[in-house]
Amino acid sequence: MDFHVLTLFPEMVSGGLNTSIIGRAIDKGLISLNTINIRDFSKDKHNRVDDYPYGGGAGMVIQAEPVYLAYNHLAGQIQEKTANQDKKKPRVIYVTPQGPVFDQKKAQELSEEEDLIFLCGHYEGIDERVLEMIVTDYISIGDYVLTGGELPAMVMIDAIARLIPGVLNNEVSSEFESLHDNLLEYPQYTRPEVFCGRSVPEILLSGHHANIEAWRREQAIKRTYERRPDLLPGANLTKKEQEYLNRLVEQNGQKEGQKTK
Repeated sequence: MDFHVLTLFPEMVSGGLNTSIIGRAIDKGLISLNTINIRDFSKDKHNRVDDYPYGGGAGMVIQAEPVYLAYNHLAGQIQEKTANQDKKKPRVIYVTPQGPVFDQKKAQELSEEEDLIFLCGHYEGIDERVLEMIVTDYISIGDYVLTGGELPAMVMIDAIARLIPGVLNNEVSSEFESLHDNLLEYPQYTRPEVFCGRSVPEILLSGHHANIEAWRREQAIKRTYERRPDLLPGANLTKKEQEYLNRLVEQNGQKEGQKTK
């Protein structure tokens, strides 16, 4: 997969992603990262890309033209790479708190694309006209405001890239971590067996893989119930697992009842 980022701060994006697992995946050619500086497409002699908003108001707005020119330049590169004039246009993701919140399901969907373009805003945003012309997806990483779209773009690229085959050393690890089946990940342990008086659960030392997997599944359900119960309606539970969840809910209800007495 090829990731492309339209940004005012390309060094921020490349510096943050060319490390660790994602950096190694780039080195191996499993994914690529292409950063395009929007300022390079400004026709202003000082490479200025922002101006005052029509109608007044605080802050500055990124102009439509440099964004549009940068996008067209990139789209042409992608078209040449594919050598297929009938190929659909790549998805352009505008990083904004105005879009639906990014989640694992969206990461999985986007990981199936060949090219993804991330458009990073700054200041008070980008001229609406160019957004209407090029953006296909408006996506947020949460209900808060950051100084720019670079960090959210990097978050999404990291989440998407690790779903690309070969990026993770352990091919099955992405299937059994947090948010698999809408459940949080079960607790993990490593050596030593006892640390500060706390022991590793005995079942993990038993060598009985079926029992271990069943325990881990129950722990994932319990942790999700305690920390992110909002995820449970979308969880894929067996009848036995649903019964286990029902017992947790019942036990919690009894505890709450005792507190109010």
